[in-house]
Amino acid sequence: MSKMLIAIGGNAIIQEGQKGTIAEQKVNILTSCEPIVDMIAQGHQVVVTHGNGPQVGNSLVKAKLSADVIPMFPLDVYGAESQGNLGYLIQQTITNMLASRGLDKKAVSVVTQVQVDANDPAFHNPTKPIGPFYTKESLDQAFAEGGAFPYVEDSGRGYRHVVPSPIPSKIVEKEAVEALLSKDLTVITVGGGGIPVVEENGQLKGVEAVVDKDFASALLAAEIGADYLFILTGVAQVAINFGKPDQKNLDRITLDEATRYLNEGQFPKGSMGPKIEAAILFLKSGGKNVIITSIDKLQDALEGKSGTWLVPNADSMNHKLA
Repeated sequence: MSKMLIAIGGNAIIQEGQKGTIAEQKVNILTSCEPIVDMIAQGHQVVVTHGNGPQVGNSLVKAKLSADVIPMFPLDVYGAESQGNLGYLIQQTITNMLASRGLDKKAVSVVTQVQVDANDPAFHNPTKPIGPFYTKESLDQAFAEGGAFPYVEDSGRGYRHVVPSPIPSKIVEKEAVEALLSKDLTVITVGGGGIPVVEENGQLKGVEAVVDKDFASALLAAEIGADYLFILTGVAQVAINFGKPDQKNLDRITLDEATRYLNEGQFPKGSMGPKIEAAILFLKSGGKNVIITSIDKLQDALEGKSGTWLVPNADSMNHKLA
């Protein structure tokens, strides 16, 4: 059977309008993992990656509110914290679901570091919004208290701190992931894009940044030789002219077509753009199949009944799993 990397978003774990209680997250993870467990039960090797945006945002809010009592941590430590929390919840859910089906299989999570280039231009141009929303008044107050930081206005909802989002170059724990897969374990890894680290004189060091989860997932999928990279999102298919009368859903596009649509501005940076860029990264690194779809369409997409397939230019596959 096939080796698959399935990337789910942090917003699938804390949904819009929810407070983010553990009870809420457990219900959402249970729903998200059902189709993934179907894949494992069919005999596929599965690696799961996940976002952590809402979770890290909540950690930063808590840290800010308790800063007079408990010292704040660097961003990389909060990333590691969320990887541990979410990895535990996901691995327990998958293992329990497999046991309920009578399958003697286990899932395990790996707190994962992702190496980036210390000279990446992103460090001079922070773009990734994180943490709480500020009003103009609270932003001015934060600056008055000596908390000056780069910020952007975020979709009409307020102002947010922005941090660098460098391109990942290496998954530090790749060999550990491969070793666990060889033992027939399902691996949860690269949570939130992984903990960004740079190398200085042979030593790794965490940095204040956020690596895009889909970019890190694409890199890992390429490094472990995954047959399929699934990028799960809120829609069943990718579309061009989205939201317009001539909207067209895409069943299958080649690398060149995806690149052309991206350059034409069909995929905005704040939504589908990074997912298409990640798909292009995987295909250019030798990957064969990227499938973008929603979690509930995972099996249908694998069978060619839903989703959008992105394939190399010379690929002539018929959309279906062999």
